[in-house]
This record gives sequence, C-alpha cells and structure tokens, in this order.
Amino acid sequence: MNLRPSQHLSENQVNKGLRLVIADGLTSEAMVVFTSGTFLTAMAVNMGATNFQLGLFAALPTFTTVFQLFSIWMVQHFKNRRIITALFNFLARIPILVIGLLPFLFTKGTSIQILLLMLFFQHVFGDIAGASWNSWMKDLIPEQRLGSFFSRRSRMGQILNVTLSLTTALCIDYIKAHYPQQEILTYNILFLIGGTLGLASVGFLLRTPEPQPQKMDDKLFKLFAKPLKNKNFKTLLIFNSFWAFALNLATPFFTVYMLKTIGISLSYIIALGILGQISGILSLKLWGKYSDWFSNKTILRICAPLYIGCILAFSVTNMPQSHLFTLALLMGIHIVSGLSTAGINLALSNIGIKLAPKNEAIVYISTKNMLVAFCSTIAPMIGGLMADYFANNQFTWNMVLKSSDDVNNLTLLNLQGWNYFFIIGGLLAMLSLRFLSRIQEQGEVKKEKVVVHMHKRFRYRLRANLGEDFTDGIYHPRRKVVKMIKKLRKQRAKTKQLA
Repeated sequence: MNLRPSQHLSENQVNKGLRLVIADGLTSEAMVVFTSGTFLTAMAVNMGATNFQLGLFAALPTFTTVFQLFSIWMVQHFKNRRIITALFNFLARIPILVIGLLPFLFTKGTSIQILLLMLFFQHVFGDIAGASWNSWMKDLIPEQRLGSFFSRRSRMGQILNVTLSLTTALCIDYIKAHYPQQEILTYNILFLIGGTLGLASVGFLLRTPEPQPQKMDDKLFKLFAKPLKNKNFKTLLIFNSFWAFALNLATPFFTVYMLKTIGISLSYIIALGILGQISGILSLKLWGKYSDWFSNKTILRICAPLYIGCILAFSVTNMPQSHLFTLALLMGIHIVSGLSTAGINLALSNIGIKLAPKNEAIVYISTKNMLVAFCSTIAPMIGGLMADYFANNQFTWNMVLKSSDDVNNLTLLNLQGWNYFFIIGGLLAMLSLRFLSRIQEQGEVKKEKVVVHMHKRFRYRLRANLGEDFTDGIYHPRRKVVKMIKKLRKQRAKTKQLA
C-alpha cells in the first residue's frame, strides 16, 4: 500500500476516495453511538461518578480542542495527513478498548478515575486526527460537490445513529429488567464493539488517497495570526463564535426545562428528539444541493431565523392549558429545529472549508474550531450561574375578560426561570446575523431568490406527483406533455446543427 501523497488524482481515484470517506464516517458514527452520549453517562452513573465528574465528562470534548495545535505542527513538518490522521485515530481507539476491559484490569474503586483518564486521551488523539482530516478533505473533495457530499455522508450517519441508538436502548432496557446484575458489563461490551468499529474506520482511512499538500513555511504562531488578519474569515469567526455562544446559552437547558417546568416524561423527550433527527435527515439532501447551487451563506440566512424562532417559541410552551396542545407545539418546534439545524451545521462546516486557503486550511479551520469550542463551553457555564437569579423572577402578562356573570383571566405571556434564557439566547442569535451579512462567499445568491426557487420547485414536484399541470386554479392535463414534446424537438434541432 502506497501511503505517500499523490501529485495528481484521477477522477476514479477521487470517487473511490469519497466512497472510503463515507465508509469511515459510518463506522466512526457507530463507534460514537456505542461510546458516548446517553450510554456513556449511564455507564458512569452505574460506576458511581459524582456530579462534578459527570460535568468533566461533558467538558472534555471542548477542552481538548487546543491539542489541534500539535496537529498543525505535525502536518507542517511531516506533510502526510493520511498517516497522521490514521495514526492518531488508531491511538484514540485504544483507550476505548481499555474502557471495555475495565472490569478485568482494575478494581471497582479506581475504575471511574481510569475512565476519565482514558476519555481524556481519546479526545486528545481524536482532536489531533480531526484537524489533519479537515485539511485532507479540503484538498480531496471537489469544491462544487462539497455540499452534496457532506450532506449525503451526514444523512447516512444520522440514519445509522437513530437506528443503532433505538436498538441499543431497547436491548439495555431488556437487560436492566431481566438481568440487572449484567448492566455494567453490557456497557463494557458496547465500548469493545465501538473500539473495534473505530479500528475498522482507520483501515478505510489508510486506503483513501491523499493529494499533495501545499507547503506552510511560516512559524506556528505566525500562521495562527493569518486567519485573524483575513478580514472575510475573521468575520466568519466572529459570527460563528457569537452564534455558538447564543445557542449554548439556551439549548443545553431544553431537556431540563421540559422535564422540570413542563413535566414531560423522558420517553416523550426522546421521541421528540428522534422526530427532530428524522426531520434533519429528510432535509439534508435538499440543503446539500442548495449549498452547491447557491452558497452556504444563503442556506444560513434561511435556516438561522427558523432556528431562532424555535428558541423563542420554547419560552411560551408552558402557557397552553391543554397538555395535548403543548405536545403539538413541541412537535412543531422539534420538526422545524431539526430541519434548520441540519442546514446550519452543514453550511457552517462547508463555509469554513470553502473560505480557508488551500495551503493553510488546517490553520484556519483549527482556529475556527477552537474559538467555537471556547464559546460553546463558557455559555452554559454562564447560564448555570444566572439560573438561580431568573428562577426567583417572574413576568406575567394577563388579559382580563369581564362579563355580567363572570371574570376570566387570559394569560398572554408568562416568563419564569428558563424562559428568560430562551429569549436572551434568541435575541443574541439575532444579533449575530448582522455579522453573517458581512461575510463574502463566491456564488452567493440573495435569500429571496432562493426562497422563490424553493417555492417553484415545490409546486413543480406537486404537479409532477399529481400527473397534471395547473395554473390560476385551472387544470391542464395535456400541458405537461406539450412541454416535453417541445423540449424533445429543441434537442433534435441542436443535434442536427452539430451534425
């Protein structure tokens, strides 16, 4: 196997590489399902983790992004991103396998400390590999296919995530009900399976071709000054950081709010989360195409206001007296937020890759990742500190309806506790859009034109599905056939001219 970068890649090599990148994405996604999120938290709780230790588990992924600096130094000196990515991804899988073997290697009293240490090294090695991988993908994936490729990869990954999460959760519930003494062993087995799948992803990476990277001759700290001197990219950094701070001020508390304030059961919350994921999966293909046809900035200008509307809508979900109406409102919020989040995440990732210069992509993207991670970390911390203050304040706006027989109070607005966070977060997110408008992206199209295009495309698809053509309320079943005939005649005329 030749692991050296290639000066030139043929179209077949690029297409083969893209298929391997998708395979790597699917195996990595399966690994993430088995070794993080709800299953990791449940495992840590069963091992006796304190609240402070659980907080450390949540903070590790953002804390370790600073180690991407080491990745930049390695790419600069060794100029082989495939080996760097594969090597450090391999090293990141070893701690996962060690966690799976915890009951056989360590005593119960020391297991939680070893778990924390292993997760620390997993995230450190993973961040080093991730920075190198971003630079590699910048050169491998054709720019005109960036949106459609990543939307397809993300869509397939999310479908796998939902399927595996549901199946695994049902299996764990069954084991807890019938074999409770085997629950902790089940989590260890999940980590062993996840680590094995992670090693398989390394194999796919080693077979993926790498274009020759361009040289970076400047010193490390001089390189990091360049994204801040690039006016356009600096505007993107400000917008993305501001946006991350605004969202993480409010969104981490959605589950707490639904559990404690509205009083919804955990099973309903999981179902709402899955509904949002399905909405995102169904819309990713559309956003990927529009990202390539128009621009990532245009996608952001459509999706960001939709998501802000969802954040603000959360502040009024405790107002309806009917529990059924509250659930219907939450369902609508999760559908729209899933749809808009899919477009936002795809566009933010792609616009960073697109605006970064090829020879210094790893520096630009790593700078963006570290700033966003910092803002994402401090926002919920500030929100937590402010929680007690808002918990003791309430704002209510009522309308009194008097009649000869009775007096009725109609609640128009009721803000208390977390509701303030949602309004503050939504308003800050709205302010961040001012920086978005200043970003310059090649191929940018006005939002209004894209919305008109989406509306026309929807009407066209509706007509195609009905098998009829209609305008002004009048049906024209034959008009579609006439258009097709005219199109065929034009194509024949062009063929004759060429001949």
